[in-house]
Amino acid sequence: MVFSGFQAPPVGSPSMSLLTRKGRDLLRLFLPPCCPLCGRSLSEKHSPHIFCTECISEMPPISSPCCPRCALPFAPSGGPDHLCEHCTRKNPSYDWAAAAGCFESSLREAIHAFKFSGRLDLDRPLSNLITQRLGDRLESFQADLLIPVPLFPGRLRRRTFNPSYLLARRLSRFARCPVVPHALRQIRPHLSQRKLSREQRLLNPRGSYEASLAVAGRRVLLVDDVITTGATVNECSRVLRSSGAAAVGVVAAGRAPRHFDDPSFFKNESRRSKFR
Repeated sequence: MVFSGFQAPPVGSPSMSLLTRKGRDLLRLFLPPCCPLCGRSLSEKHSPHIFCTECISEMPPISSPCCPRCALPFAPSGGPDHLCEHCTRKNPSYDWAAAAGCFESSLREAIHAFKFSGRLDLDRPLSNLITQRLGDRLESFQADLLIPVPLFPGRLRRRTFNPSYLLARRLSRFARCPVVPHALRQIRPHLSQRKLSREQRLLNPRGSYEASLAVAGRRVLLVDDVITTGATVNECSRVLRSSGAAAVGVVAAGRAPRHFDDPSFFKNESRRSKFR
C-alpha cells in the first residue's frame, strides 16, 4: 500500500513489527494503561488487558471446599472438596467444570458489563483471568476443539454478539485448538431461568440444543460466561456426548454460589428478557 510516495512494509515483517512496537509505546505514553473495570491507573509494566490489584482482590478464586464436578463453592472456607448434593444424586453429563471465580462482587460487575453494557473489550481481561487461574487445568485436558454455549438466533440478533464465543476465541490461543461455534446450536428458545424453581430450571433447557457429528471422538472444551444452576451447560454436554464427544470439560469466567437457588438471584441476570 502506498500513500504519498511511502510504501508500507508488509504485514509480519520485522519493519512492521518495529513500527507496531513504537506505536504501542507512543500510545502508552499519552494514554497510560488503566484497569478496564474501575479505571484505576496501572503501572507501565502491567498489561492494559488485566484487572488491577484492587479489583482482583474482589474476584477471589473458587477455593476448597467446592464440588470437584460442577465447581459449586460451599459456604465455609477451608476443608476438603466433596461432591455437592446434586452431583451426588446424578452425575452431570460433563466430566468436570471450572470457573475463574465466584460470581459475586467485582467479577459479577465485570461479567454484567461484558454481557449487557456492550463492554466487548472485557473479553480479553476475563479470558486472561481464566487462563491465569485455570491454565493448568486447560492444558492437562488437552482439548481438540472449543465450543461456546450458543444463543438462539433471535437472541443473538438482538444482542448482536455471543459473550461465550468471544471468550472461546480468546481461550483458543492459549489452548492451541480451534473454536468450532457451529458444532453446537440452539434450535429453540427457552424461558428465562430467573423466576423458575430449581426443578423447572433443570428441565427448561431440555431439547433446546443440537450438536453436529464433528464432535465425534473429540475432546471438547465447552465455554460459557457464567455457570448458574449448571442446567444449560449440562444439557449442552449431554447433547455433545450423545453426538460422540469423547470427553467434555466446561470452563466459565464465573460460578454462582449456593444462593442461586433463590429466584431473586436472577433479578439482574437476564436483563428482563423473556428468552435466553
